[in-house]
Amino acid sequence: MLDEIRITGLGVISDATLPLGAGLTVITGETGAGKTMVVTSLGLLFGGRADGGRVRADTGRAVVEGRLRLAGAAAPVVQARVEEAGGEIDDDGTVLLSRTVTAEGRSRAHVGGRAVPAGVLAEVGAAVVAVHGQSDQLRLLRASEQRGALDRFAGSAHEKLLGEYGERFAQWRAVDEDLANRRRTARERHQEADLLKLGLDEITRVDPQPGEDELLKAEAQRLEHVEGLRTAAQLAYQVLGGSVDDTPDVNGMLSTAQRTLEAQAELDAVLGEQAGRLAEAATVISDVALDLNRYLDALDADPARLQEVYERRSALRSLTRKYAEDIDGVLAWAAHAQARLGELDTSDEVLEELDRERRRLAGDTAELAAKLSASRREASARFSDAVTEELTGLAMPHARVEVAIGQRPVGGGPTLTVAGAEVGVGPDGADEVELRLLAHPGAPSLALQKGASGGELSRVMLAIEVVFAGAGGPPTLVFDEVDAGVGGRAAVEIGRRLARLARDHQVFVVTHLPQVAAFADRHLVVAKDTGGAVTTSGVRLVEDTERARELARMLAGLPDSDLGIAHAEELLAVAAKEKRR
Repeated sequence: MLDEIRITGLGVISDATLPLGAGLTVITGETGAGKTMVVTSLGLLFGGRADGGRVRADTGRAVVEGRLRLAGAAAPVVQARVEEAGGEIDDDGTVLLSRTVTAEGRSRAHVGGRAVPAGVLAEVGAAVVAVHGQSDQLRLLRASEQRGALDRFAGSAHEKLLGEYGERFAQWRAVDEDLANRRRTARERHQEADLLKLGLDEITRVDPQPGEDELLKAEAQRLEHVEGLRTAAQLAYQVLGGSVDDTPDVNGMLSTAQRTLEAQAELDAVLGEQAGRLAEAATVISDVALDLNRYLDALDADPARLQEVYERRSALRSLTRKYAEDIDGVLAWAAHAQARLGELDTSDEVLEELDRERRRLAGDTAELAAKLSASRREASARFSDAVTEELTGLAMPHARVEVAIGQRPVGGGPTLTVAGAEVGVGPDGADEVELRLLAHPGAPSLALQKGASGGELSRVMLAIEVVFAGAGGPPTLVFDEVDAGVGGRAAVEIGRRLARLARDHQVFVVTHLPQVAAFADRHLVVAKDTGGAVTTSGVRLVEDTERARELARMLAGLPDSDLGIAHAEELLAVAAKEKRR
């Protein structure tokens, strides 16, 4: 969970520190005070898009810093990602995150003291926080998002089935496209295959060996300069053996020096060590002389062999001119060409084999699509019952949410026969999912965006989020004015639901409803200061009587009204009683 956030230079917030903790934290304040900037700062801290337009002109940059405490199921995932990025986790089990955005829109991110791409913050955020706002409500109105939401709710077994289906679907599409491409480009493939075969035949006739060109180059140099090499080796051999006029015997000189030093070794060990080194030198010289003698025996002018080397190098050069810079490259070209021939094969046998594989994968994909549909229908019933139960507690006792699962229509994409019917299929199956609302008994079942008013939509979305949270997900939840358009008893129920979520999650709520704020474990107020030339806002923690005054302001705009404060205290008492249940 988040222990603390500091915001500097973002929107109307000049510099504010938010003390955070477990449970339900509400954030309130006058309209325009900057409540939404708190949610914006969380988005930046966890890898959201950097918008230079939100940076205060007087600072030129915005900085959001947060201390994240690693705990629960998400801790191993976050710890592994932080360590992979080179960041450090503090001894108390927390990690520091920061994001800096300039007025020009440039962005920098840090995790555990190490500069990282913003994508690392996004990966950490995906594991620990989920932000829900009015924009998220609009997102959930899209059919693809509703299908994804149902899949997430369905559980791990469904998720495994979805992964298996996606893998098989990708295999089927790859084979299908390969087969179609081979049939469509048969002529071009035949031409390319013929050219590759010509090259392979030429390389096979020459039969080059790895590194052969360099070996032959060295051998040619020896044969071309054999007399000079013989003269140098013979002279060196004779000098080492003392057989050259006026040249002393090297081994004899070393032997004399060795004996002289050994005679005095008992008096000084240093001389004994030097005598040993002279003995080693004599051995090395003897070995060199022996090797030179062998070299001379093997060295022989062979014009016929030199001609063979010339001819072989010419044959190899004909290959390197066409296929690669050296023989190793030629061999690599041949290996690639051989593999490419397999890809280009358009023989009837290959096409028939690919067609059999395509049909087999299509059958497997269709079977998995049918299982996926059945799993979604089972999950949809559970999802519908759970959301409907939540709606009862949100002052919509007669409403019901249903999940309509239909077949994807044919047209514009691949199709399969699933459960006896031809349907369109995609990477996520053959289903179209739509959330529908029955506002009251006898009312028609309508898509959410058509069947719900603004206040009803907020409650439906909150009910969905409550159900999602119960099915797992990130440990920190952020709600940005999801209670818009709601009031009265429904507002109290929203507060109760959020408080219930906060028993197992860290929950942040930006709200304008005192009924919701009354359920908070921690109440932060964003206050605007217009006394200077530039409007700024700060964030403060309110407790006790200050909290009642803030609720009175939210109730009637009269923070000092005795009646308003009394009403606020009553709200706080009701909320405290409800939370103890």
